[in-house]
Amino acid sequence: MSPPITDEAQLRLLRLLERNPQASQRDLAAELGISLGKTNYCLRALVERGLVKARSFRNSRNKQAYVYRLTSRGLEEKARVTLRFLARKQREYAALKAEIEELKREVSKLAAIDD
Repeated sequence: MSPPITDEAQLRLLRLLERNPQASQRDLAAELGISLGKTNYCLRALVERGLVKARSFRNSRNKQAYVYRLTSRGLEEKARVTLRFLARKQREYAALKAEIEELKREVSKLAAIDD
């Protein structure tokens, strides 16, 4: 069994699909900075979970292509993942801010010693 998609990867992919439902998997892979195979895996996982619907069509180059639409369940999941992601980033920001303040205090002490 393959590992689940991370919240971050899922959120980034859902946001991209919402903005550009006709993006090719190759375009999505380039935008996400991941392999085409991983992009395909992630898209299939979202489709299997009912978060995204894929509809095939023929594009102008006479090749099979897909339109990816977020379902209502997909939009709800995107909102939940966004809230979790935001909460995690806020915790990281608070921790980083505290670390920066501690480093500033250390630098101030070192500067006082040098004087």
